[in-house]
Amino acid sequence: MKTGLVLEGGGIRGIFTAGILDVLMEEGIEFDGAVGVSAGAAFGSNYKSRQSRRAIRYNLRFAKDPRYSSIRSLLATGNLFNAQFCYHDIPEKHDPFDWEAFYKNPMEFYLVATDVETGKPVYHLCDESEDKYDILEWFRASGSMPLVSRVVEVGGYKLLDGGVADSIPLRFMEEQGYERNLVILTRPAGYVKQPNPLMPVIRRALSSYPEAVRAIGDRHIFYNQELAYVRQREAGKYAFVIRPEGDLDIGRIEHDRLKIRTVYKEGRRLARRHLSAIRRFLAAAKTESGSTSGSIIRNAPSEETAAIELLQTPVEEIPVHAEEIA
Repeated sequence: MKTGLVLEGGGIRGIFTAGILDVLMEEGIEFDGAVGVSAGAAFGSNYKSRQSRRAIRYNLRFAKDPRYSSIRSLLATGNLFNAQFCYHDIPEKHDPFDWEAFYKNPMEFYLVATDVETGKPVYHLCDESEDKYDILEWFRASGSMPLVSRVVEVGGYKLLDGGVADSIPLRFMEEQGYERNLVILTRPAGYVKQPNPLMPVIRRALSSYPEAVRAIGDRHIFYNQELAYVRQREAGKYAFVIRPEGDLDIGRIEHDRLKIRTVYKEGRRLARRHLSAIRRFLAAAKTESGSTSGSIIRNAPSEETAAIELLQTPVEEIPVHAEEIA
């Protein structure tokens, strides 16, 4: 029985997800496949490349850097999150992404983007058959929030944020044969999405893409339906869900390093709380199928020690260079 990861987005709220994934990596917990949306895709990619602490490292390092996210970038490029710096300079130069490990890991990794011409989700499998630049552009497309991002053209599509069309792609993973899924949400239990109050502005900004406008206008309906489906699968023990215990005190866009680190630590705390239950969930899937999915391999304690040291470092002492943290 195949096991999967489903990673919701939510801008920098996704650093909560990064905290959970880092603990899973440090504990040697593996899955057969994963799907990420927006920040869930960006931070989830480090799970496949086995780069624990990378997401928190570069988010702390560049939190206040205008090259990373700023009104200046929005006015100059049309992207609040600078496309070149975030999706190319950081993974290529400032905090290198381990492509060799990413390709070597047999875990299938999908991301979700929204086709602005149809308003439908596009599910993209990232593998070695594709140019690295194009893969990075797919990640950019998945996280390109309407109003503060330009439409991304890649793979013959015109794309925006995957959360518009499919925020929690649990059904998609089940359709691919992943029968037991760990779902990481960035909203607490009881959350109900409301209609988007910016629809008048969105209609004007995306007037060339009426189907995208429709999808954004209906997003709250489909999102709440997806949450109901997640609860149903959770009750049936087909999904194991980790969600914040309350509202995360952080915005989709955040420059406060202390808030970023606090939310990351909360993700780590909840992951540790649920470790035994996660192991039982994966062991049950393994028992039912006789496969090796969800295997658990202990890593050397040094990784966990390094993570704790980073979290205990005062904000003002956070190293400027990534190599000083690694």
